[in-house]
Amino acid sequence: MKYNEIIVEKREYEILKQLITNPRYNSDKTYSASIEKLSGELKLAKITAKNQMPDEIVRFNSIVTIQIPNGDEKTFQIVTPEKSDISLNKLSILAPMGLALFGYAVGDEFLWQFPTGKNKIKIQKVNQVDETQKTY
Repeated sequence: MKYNEIIVEKREYEILKQLITNPRYNSDKTYSASIEKLSGELKLAKITAKNQMPDEIVRFNSIVTIQIPNGDEKTFQIVTPEKSDISLNKLSILAPMGLALFGYAVGDEFLWQFPTGKNKIKIQKVNQVDETQKTY
């Protein structure tokens, strides 16, 4: 891990706390395990000001390219659950893959528990969306 900890921007931290306490998402089987994992990750995360966030960190609205176990690359945009649309490669932060990427940086490589088992993923590239185009 490049920064030795997950880094989260303060406003996004507040949004995440709201998401994990929302009964709508807590009752969803797909999201429940992710919410539990996210809660633990947030306790250990470094919370930072917007102007101190490195551009290479995966955050809300980031477009991230990863290398998956078979060597293929996949690109997703990390979004809030209501903006999620996998057919458009918009991945919810509460989906296992969205959660796995959030707060990590380009070059980070790690094992993550997905519904299909543990898989190694590597973050290849992160592009930040222009501030005027962000949706929360």
